[in-house]
Amino acid sequence: MFKEFIKGLSITFKHLLPGNSTTVQYPKQKLQPSDRFRGLHRLVPAHDREKCVACYLCPTVCPAKCITVESAENEKGEKYPKVYQIDLLRCIFCGYCVEACPVEAIEMTGEYELANYKRENFTFTKERLLK
Repeated sequence: MFKEFIKGLSITFKHLLPGNSTTVQYPKQKLQPSDRFRGLHRLVPAHDREKCVACYLCPTVCPAKCITVESAENEKGEKYPKVYQIDLLRCIFCGYCVEACPVEAIEMTGEYELANYKRENFTFTKERLLK
C-alpha cells in the first residue's frame, strides 16, 4: 500500500516540474480547436449570393428548434432564404443542420468565443452568418 502511495506522489511531482504545465494563459495564448470542433455557424457564400436554397431541412432536423428560414424566389425562379436566423441561446451545437444540408450551405467554424452582454446579439441573421 505504501509503495502505491509513493508511486502516485511521484507522478504528481513530475507534473509540478517546470515545462510540464497543462495550463494555458488564455487571453494571450489561445488553443487551436480540433477539426471536428463545432463552433459558430457560417453560411457559405456562392458566386452572387449564399449557397442556401431554402429547402427547410436544417430547421426540420434541429432538435432545439433554433433555426428560422423563410424562402423567396428571385427573378430567375431560384429559391433563396429571405430570412435565415439562428438563435444561439437555444442552439446545442449538435451539427445536425450541417449534416442535413443537401448543398453544403452551412458549416460550423472553430470560433468558440461567443460571450456577449445583450441577448439580441445571440440572434444571428443571414447577413451576420455570411461574414
